[in-house]
This record gives sequence, structure tokens and C-alpha cells, in this order.
Amino acid sequence: MPRPILASNPLSAKSFGKTKGMPVLRADLDAIDIKILRELQRDGRMTNVELAERVGISAPPCLRRVRKLEEAGIIEGYHALLNGPKLGFDLVAFCMVGLKRQSDADLKSFAKRVEAWPIVREAWMVSGDSDFLLRCTAENLTVFQNFVIEVLTADEHVDTVRTMLTIRQVKQLGLVEV
Repeated sequence: MPRPILASNPLSAKSFGKTKGMPVLRADLDAIDIKILRELQRDGRMTNVELAERVGISAPPCLRRVRKLEEAGIIEGYHALLNGPKLGFDLVAFCMVGLKRQSDADLKSFAKRVEAWPIVREAWMVSGDSDFLLRCTAENLTVFQNFVIEVLTADEHVDTVRTMLTIRQVKQLGLVEV
């Protein structure tokens, strides 16, 4: 039986968190769809036949379900997870960036600039003491420091930058729990 779409009240008890140990989802998904999502999030390279076996259905309906999840935008893509240190990227750091002004135009302008900086692998607009949280990956500390000093703090919109160097990653999962 399909899972219901969330209630229209975005602050209702059913609109966030978990209900009876299950995450609340914003789409009509049945148990097979959820199994498909879990399996693909663990291993996006498996064949459709293998996926169908893992979720307990035949290959043709499995492929139709995957296509439907892709078309609905629930599955956004498939990516290889790369080992940064083995590729020479030994440093991961986070930057909390505060802008001089929080106008819509300044926020959009800064977000657009971030897209051009390859050292920034993820960027989030956040609330609180900072306006943006950036996850950066660099070959070494010197490369990261040069980026912070010569690019990030030199940006006309930036007021404050607080950096955090990582020691090691202790957990890495898919972006959502299904």
C-alpha cells in the first residue's frame, strides 16, 4: 500500500521526524520502492537484475519502478564515491562564512560565486551565526590557506570566515535515511 503524502500543514506532527520508527516521506512510496532506494543508496552500480533479486521482484517491474523514481526526482543521479587522499586531496575543511549584508541579491550573488570555486565541494546557506557553510577539499594546508586568504576573504560580500580543519571522517552515509 502506498505511503501517504504529507499533511498540508507543514508543521503537523506527521510532517517531520519519525512516526512509529519509520521516517515520514514526502512522496507516495510503497515498501518495494523504499527497498529499491535503500539498495541503490548502498550500491548504485548494481545491475537491474541484481536489484530486483535484492528487493524481491522481477527485473521488468523493478526497472519501471527505478525509472519512475528517477522521473519523479527522488533519484537525482548516480555517482562514484572517490577516495580523496588516494587522489592527493589530503585536507577536508569547513568554512563558516558570514556576509556583510543578508539581502536576497547578496545571498544569491555569493552563492553564484561559490559555484565557480572547485575547492568548495558542498555549500549550504544556513541560519545562525553564519550565512553559508562550505565543505572544502584541498591537496594540502597551503592550498586551503591560499583559497581562504586570497579568494574567500577577499570576496566583496564576505565579512567573516571561521574555518575548521577535519581530523578524520567518522561516518559517511547517503544523504537521507529511507
